[in-house]
Amino acid sequence: MTAALPKKPRVLVLYYSFSGQTIGLLHRLADGLKFRGVEVVMERLRPVDSLRFPVGTFVATLRMMVATCFRPRVAIEELSPASRGPFDLIILAGPTWSYNPSGPVLALLDRDGRQLFAGRRVLPLISCRGYWRWHWQGLRAKLLACKARIVNLIVFTHPQPEPWRTLGVFLKIAGKAPERSPLLRRWYSRFGHGRDQQEEAWRFGLAIGQALRRNDDLAGLDFRTPEALP
Repeated sequence: MTAALPKKPRVLVLYYSFSGQTIGLLHRLADGLKFRGVEVVMERLRPVDSLRFPVGTFVATLRMMVATCFRPRVAIEELSPASRGPFDLIILAGPTWSYNPSGPVLALLDRDGRQLFAGRRVLPLISCRGYWRWHWQGLRAKLLACKARIVNLIVFTHPQPEPWRTLGVFLKIAGKAPERSPLLRRWYSRFGHGRDQQEEAWRFGLAIGQALRRNDDLAGLDFRTPEALP
């Protein structure tokens, strides 16, 4: 009689990515999970009315940044049946919009939060320019209201220094390329997260996968990145 194979952990990655920065990190994190033998289901939140990146003009960008301060919801399509199965962990990932969770993530929490997260282990991942603490407080409150079991937190911030980080993000959303500007590229060499952060996401995936295989406590893992340290 052959021994039963150990159960393969399953992780659902629910995410929204506006500019492509969040999904870049998640691909590497998922690679690390899969390397540890974890089954990963990726589920993108799809707005009913697609959002355009870049927005295209300075006025439209400023209008969007002001509007997102008020936590507007962005209606999303129904999730696929693949997201409804049993999972050992749910990673909820998305960018910061003017200090808040993104509109699609807020819409998901309002519509499906109790059904998806009640009693489940949830690991939020925040991808942001730099100001993530207000985002985290709001997201944490929403998840707890949904009866989620928050096991830890991952934060990735853009590594460029201020004020160039904020200026660069504004220009990028407006459709410009500050990293190519002879005037700005000395202080703003690239938009968003660097390759070293993507490799850090890979290492985080390895650590999470190993913890799941061993049934270790995810709260004991240290996901602090240098840019996100208090």
